[in-house]
Amino acid sequence: MNNRRKLVIALGASALVAPLASIAQQQGKIWRIGYLTGRKGRPDPTFDAVLQGLRELGYVEGKNIQVEYRAGGGTTEGAASIVAELVQLNVDVIVSPTHATIVAALQATRTIPVVGVFGVDPVAAGWANSLAHPGGNLTGIARLTQELSGKRLGLLKEMMPGITRVGILWDSNDPYSAGGKKEHETAARALKLQLHSLEVRGPNPDLEGAFRLAAKQRVHALIILRAPLFLDRTKPITDLAIKHRLPAMYPGSEFTDAGGLISYSTNDADSFKRAAYYVDKILKGAKPGDLPIEQPTRFDLIINMKTAKAIGIKIPNSLMQRVDKLIE
Repeated sequence: MNNRRKLVIALGASALVAPLASIAQQQGKIWRIGYLTGRKGRPDPTFDAVLQGLRELGYVEGKNIQVEYRAGGGTTEGAASIVAELVQLNVDVIVSPTHATIVAALQATRTIPVVGVFGVDPVAAGWANSLAHPGGNLTGIARLTQELSGKRLGLLKEMMPGITRVGILWDSNDPYSAGGKKEHETAARALKLQLHSLEVRGPNPDLEGAFRLAAKQRVHALIILRAPLFLDRTKPITDLAIKHRLPAMYPGSEFTDAGGLISYSTNDADSFKRAAYYVDKILKGAKPGDLPIEQPTRFDLIINMKTAKAIGIKIPNSLMQRVDKLIE
């Protein structure tokens, strides 16, 4: 065999070996996923749902993924230092479920993909160009939490037709909570309800004081907004509502599971498991700006009958016929 032919064969063999080596290296890669939440500590049910979704797609912690979990960024300022850690670690993707942490992530990086589970319209917030073509480094699930404000107040009035005064518990340190308050004020006017502000401020909210104010204002019922501050205190909030015999509408199943009377929201487990789909697509090479932002199709009405009996509320048949889950 002449030297020229040997060289051609050697070059051909190396051309085949290089892609195989690259594939083997990619298959053996441990992807680094940052999870950034405004809640404090663990366990965090939303994080568990994301992990479950990743497992169903073949990702296992310690085998092909490493998760960098960071908690406690309840405000944009507080989240800034936490997200800086993830950027410094050069994670492959950041997953975030709270308003402040998403804002902090987008301010910190325009290159690391961000998968959000949004409570607000990401287009109206200026985070995405459109739902179909987000652009930039952001994509995810829009849970329409604030957009459900009118529906929640309507369900509360359907449960108690005679109510006129409703207290709204919100965190004035959380811009997302402040936005939710405005949404509810608009919906309340349409339903001819008086909305009374029950403002608290983190990190150590005076929940007892807020409920005393509710009693002083003689509200007939409560609306609890979704905020990291409240998600970390589901049991104290629901216990206070029962103690004061105040019917309350909650923003998710975590509250009704903890003893809250009624909740109406997207299905949290479905939304956060779906976030794993976006992580998988991005790790396989998709650009976040090319992945359409999804909107939920499933909404759950949950009623806790034990709490209804404890505070003396009779649930009308119109709601009982539409309920997705009864806690008895």
